[in-house]
Amino acid sequence: MTNLDSLFTPGLIAAQQPQWPGGSDGEPVARAVAELKKLPPLVFAGECDNLKAKVAEAQAGRAFWLQGGDCAETFASATADSIRNRIKTILQMAAVLQYASSLPVIKVGRMAGQFAKPRSNDNETRDGVTLPAYRGDAVNDIEFTAESRQPNPQRLLQVYNTSAATLNLVRAFTQGGFADLRQVHEWNKGFANDPRFGQRYEQMASEIGRALNFMTSAGVDPESFRRVDFYSSHEALILEYEKALTRIDSRTGNAYDVSGHFLWIGERTRQLDGAHLDFAAKIHNPIGIKLGPKSTPEDALTLINILNPSNEPGRLTFITRMGAGLVREKLPVLVEAVRDSGAQVLWVCDPMHGNTYEAPSGYKTRRFDDVLDEVRGFFEVHKSLGTHPGGIHIELTGDDVTECVGGGEQISEEDLANRYETACDPRLNHTQSLELAFLVAEMLRDR
Repeated sequence: MTNLDSLFTPGLIAAQQPQWPGGSDGEPVARAVAELKKLPPLVFAGECDNLKAKVAEAQAGRAFWLQGGDCAETFASATADSIRNRIKTILQMAAVLQYASSLPVIKVGRMAGQFAKPRSNDNETRDGVTLPAYRGDAVNDIEFTAESRQPNPQRLLQVYNTSAATLNLVRAFTQGGFADLRQVHEWNKGFANDPRFGQRYEQMASEIGRALNFMTSAGVDPESFRRVDFYSSHEALILEYEKALTRIDSRTGNAYDVSGHFLWIGERTRQLDGAHLDFAAKIHNPIGIKLGPKSTPEDALTLINILNPSNEPGRLTFITRMGAGLVREKLPVLVEAVRDSGAQVLWVCDPMHGNTYEAPSGYKTRRFDDVLDEVRGFFEVHKSLGTHPGGIHIELTGDDVTECVGGGEQISEEDLANRYETACDPRLNHTQSLELAFLVAEMLRDR
């Protein structure tokens, strides 16, 4: 039986942590951690194992991974409408991708825990006033005042409560009939009939409709049409929170982080000798690691050795974020090295984080065409190397925001101010997300 008190290596440096009042070992943090340790799990170890088995299928080319949601969740946006719209968008995307690929689609939300973000600078200055940077609602508030920007560890308890409420609603939506495939198809059919998006979308929607009608006429009405498995994920950034929600599984005696099914470590926190990697190595959830254009084959192989020394299928996912201009140059050497090592790894494309730029108006944005091109490059690389393009990882919202330029709606840089609502990075809106799904579906058909 694993002992939690001695599980993690003491004294390691954790990057990108808040400057909590009293320090990470101070009384305010200790009080919040003590309360979190008493609370029930948000997810169950068995669910994490089920997801790991599905990741293993995707590694073998027998499934496709779809991960999407907010850049940074906020407490204020955890409303029924907002949660429903995000789930609806992911379900719509999944239906299109599944039909095109004839593969099960693993549906994972950046939801119920994505409340913290790493930042380039510890402080932010406006009009000569310098305050701590906003690090997500888990740490402080986005309002630019001294009181709001003061890191407060009690907010970690609000992360837990908001995540619990979100997961409760997610389970209700995905198990209670909202996710019925026939209803999802009706939503997509409406999108495909929009004259802005062309005949190719309409053609695929019609094909899906005929397939569903055929199954209905044949008396096929499986329960799997009505409900779906939907998993939660977030970046394991604030280690006080993640460690406080680590539990020992009574079945196996192994440690699981029960704050979410799937946790990932970002580029800014994956130091080989750092606390984040030590944490990820000690838990038994499926784990993701972000790899950018500066990543080397040696980095990838060392990460594999640390995080999955037994080469367990489904354990490790590499989420690549190269940028559209670099993916075809930088990705092949990583994929080739991992392939030749025999390591079991799922390759997922994050086409968002490598394609951010600042518009003349000062808004951070992304071009839809760049997002699409990085995904296309990702598929090209894997096809050339005989490996499986395992999935996509998208920052999206179910709302009609104007944060990324381009797409069928032809959002311009001048349009960004109309509905720019993200707490951090720009997201694809509902329409752009569906358009991307139809375009990726075409790539899956040709893979």
